[in-house]
Amino acid sequence: MTNVIWKNSTTDLKTLNEHSKNTMARHLDIEFTEIGGNYLKATMPVCPKTHQPHGLLHGGASAALAETIGSVASWLSIDRTKQMCVGIEINCNHLRAKQSGVVTATAEPLHLGATTHVWDIKIRDEKEKLVCVSRLTVAILKKK
Repeated sequence: MTNVIWKNSTTDLKTLNEHSKNTMARHLDIEFTEIGGNYLKATMPVCPKTHQPHGLLHGGASAALAETIGSVASWLSIDRTKQMCVGIEINCNHLRAKQSGVVTATAEPLHLGATTHVWDIKIRDEKEKLVCVSRLTVAILKKK
């Protein structure tokens, strides 16, 4: 892994996935799959637990995937001994219906400031077609 933006380079995929225990991410079977120099990837199955009543991927599940990956990307980009991060705004545009399979989210930074991070998150299907695009703003707070 080439570290470009990550301040916590010792964090690996196994650690990220173990950190999801007892969270919504685990309930939705979100799995971190790749850490690049300036991006993070995670997958989520499209199945009954992520469906809306018509059997399609629920927009809220896509939003949960986007918020999860963006928040974790911020967490990797801060000094965790002095800072913490919390999501403060998310938007999602749902572009394509999906009934089954797996979606993959990729988070890339648009802005990594001292007090806010803004992440561009694209969720794609197995054929690399966009299912959802999202923007997440994260507040960077000083630990007390």
